[in-house]
Amino acid sequence: MTSASSSRRSRGSRNGRPFFSGDFIVKNVALLFSIVSVWMVYSLWVRPTAEEVAIETRLRQAQDPDYTAPRSIAVILKDYEQQFAITLWLWATILLSLKLRRLAQEDALLKEKFLQLEPGERILPDDALGHYKDLQAAIRARKAWQGRILPDVILAALHRFHSTRSIQDAASCIRERSEVAGEELEADLSLIRYIIWAIPSVGFIGTVRGIGEALAQAQKALAGDISGVTDALGLAFNSTLTALLLSLVLMFMLHLLQGRQDKLILDIQNYCTDEVVGQMKIPAQETGTPAFQA
Repeated sequence: MTSASSSRRSRGSRNGRPFFSGDFIVKNVALLFSIVSVWMVYSLWVRPTAEEVAIETRLRQAQDPDYTAPRSIAVILKDYEQQFAITLWLWATILLSLKLRRLAQEDALLKEKFLQLEPGERILPDDALGHYKDLQAAIRARKAWQGRILPDVILAALHRFHSTRSIQDAASCIRERSEVAGEELEADLSLIRYIIWAIPSVGFIGTVRGIGEALAQAQKALAGDISGVTDALGLAFNSTLTALLLSLVLMFMLHLLQGRQDKLILDIQNYCTDEVVGQMKIPAQETGTPAFQA
């Protein structure tokens, strides 16, 4: 009973997150950092540079009507839709980087030895509870092991083996708990998926606004002044271009992250199969055979 409640507490510490959890704070700090950083870049470089390019273009065109201004990255990015899209992109990139860092930390645990077994020693059902308590104490003593998937799966397997005295049940427990952990990692990507969807939507908003402004300038264009129409169409096309490029980069990064997650779950299952289940034995008197059986 004590072991079961301890297992639930171990799992709850990783899954039962309060609303104002560390994860919630990190996400909001990342959002605030993204907003401030992008705003500073726009205030100090993008919009001043775009304004200088516009002034120079008007002066050159006044002297040479055939003058065509070169494409400038500042001009492409100067509108509010692009600023919003880049802010979302930076926020998602920070979140993806943090998740990659967490996966690297989880992956590093695959090199650890969680069960202190002597050469030739096997885990018997009656000994599983002792190994369970030793591992719990080791997790409490080592902060790097707390809230991680692999120690949690090993604890669950040891507890199941002690309770059921079945190696097959312990192996099934490893598979079940690792699959649940994989589903939790996948669910944590919901915000990033929303941002990837939202960025092109922001670009399309800029497209609609630009076309609307271009139509509003139609009367001036008929009178011979097409500068307003070209500026508005620039907003329409530049916002879509920026948003689609940013979303493509994020989708590629998300694809890499999901591949890392899937590999981590498989590596955890293989580790537990070799290092935990592979060390389990059932006493001969429980199997009815004259020797130990795996």
